[in-house]
Amino acid sequence: MNLQSLRLIVCGTDTDVGKTVVSSLLVQGLNATYWKPIQSGLEDGGDTNRVCQLLNLSKERWLPERYKFNKPVSPHWAAEQDDQVIEPRNLSLPIVQKPIVIEMAGGVMVPLNREYLQINLLETWMMPIILVARSGLGTLNHTLLTIEALKNRQIPILGLILNGPLHKDNPKTLEQFGGVPVFAELPKFAPLSAKVLADEWLKQRLSERFKNLIKKYL
Repeated sequence: MNLQSLRLIVCGTDTDVGKTVVSSLLVQGLNATYWKPIQSGLEDGGDTNRVCQLLNLSKERWLPERYKFNKPVSPHWAAEQDDQVIEPRNLSLPIVQKPIVIEMAGGVMVPLNREYLQINLLETWMMPIILVARSGLGTLNHTLLTIEALKNRQIPILGLILNGPLHKDNPKTLEQFGGVPVFAELPKFAPLSAKVLADEWLKQRLSERFKNLIKKYL
């Protein structure tokens, strides 16, 4: 695997942990294509629209959702309220000629339908995961449980990205007990812009760190 052929999955330990910000950071830093296969909640056009506007992505740099639902709730229930059912067979990985960043919906164990969890899809894809978590109180339990669930199914985890105020102990403790490296720690960006993300990518030397993670993964 090289960066040009990389398929990278962005998952969260919970909802609203900053997956879209992290996805934007990775899409810009890796010059990648963005895809969110399932969108629950269409306020402001959903996450695809937000990423495209933030990064001013051309049509060649993003893919449309396979499923879009109106209500901002768990995918299985959002689908039911729109009289639909998410079919896993419709969620095959797309073929693209550059790196792709795939943003998932909510946490890894959310149901996609009444018989199928998101982690089942991740197990089918078996692509490397960037796991996004909060930096502060509560993150140890949520993150370590998520890591254990992924490892139990032998789903590869490339690294952690923590969102929020820097914490003196949590990154070290997560690496110690989870056995997964902390790839980056991101502050709350206000305002958020493509330039701010680009500056942070350079500041934390994420291109170099990412190449090192890929070598370890290989």
